[in-house]
Amino acid sequence: MIPLPYSVILATQSPRRRELMKGLDIPFTIMTKNTPEDFPDDLKGSEIALYLSRRKAEAFTNEELPGDYLLITADTIVWINNHVLNKPVSHSEASAMLTELSGNRHTVFTGVTLRSRQKTVSFCSATDVWFRHLSEDEINYYLNKYKPYDKAGSYGVQEWIGFAAIKRIEGSYFNVMGLPTQQLFLELYQF
Repeated sequence: MIPLPYSVILATQSPRRRELMKGLDIPFTIMTKNTPEDFPDDLKGSEIALYLSRRKAEAFTNEELPGDYLLITADTIVWINNHVLNKPVSHSEASAMLTELSGNRHTVFTGVTLRSRQKTVSFCSATDVWFRHLSEDEINYYLNKYKPYDKAGSYGVQEWIGFAAIKRIEGSYFNVMGLPTQQLFLELYQF
C-alpha cells in the first residue's frame, strides 16, 4: 500500500463503515462523538447527506485532531419520492418504509467529509437502487429476523433483503452499505 502522509481517524459507530474501511487496507483508528442528525427542512437529497457529514466533522475541535491526522466522517440517507427515509424508530415505521421502497427506485446518498487542521473537503456519492415488489410476509420476515432499526431506509443491502429483493443497482454497491470506498480511496490520496 502506498503510505498516506497522515494518520486516519474514522469517526463512526457503524460496524459496516469500519468493515468497508478495513477493505481499503488503510490503517485507521476510531473516534466517535454523538452528533444530532436533524437538518434544515429546505435541504434535499445529497444536500442532507453532505450537511450531516460536515456536522459530524465540525463536532471535533482542532485540539482533538493531532496535526498529522485526517478525520473521516460520513452520513448515508435514502431518498425516495422527494423525501428522506431516516432510521426507523419502530416496526410499523420500518414496515411503512419498506412498503414505499417495494417496487420502486430510490437513491442512496452518502456524504463524506475529510478534515485535517488545515482544510476540509466534502463529497457525495449517489447510487440508484430498484426493489422488486415485496409482499407483506417478506417485509415482516426481514424486519423480524434482521431488525434493521439502525439503518437508513430500514434495510441493509448486505442482508437477506439485498439478496432476495434488489433487482438492480446503478452506482457503488459499497455506497449503499454506507461508504463509497472507491471514491473515498481516490479522495484520500488527493487530499
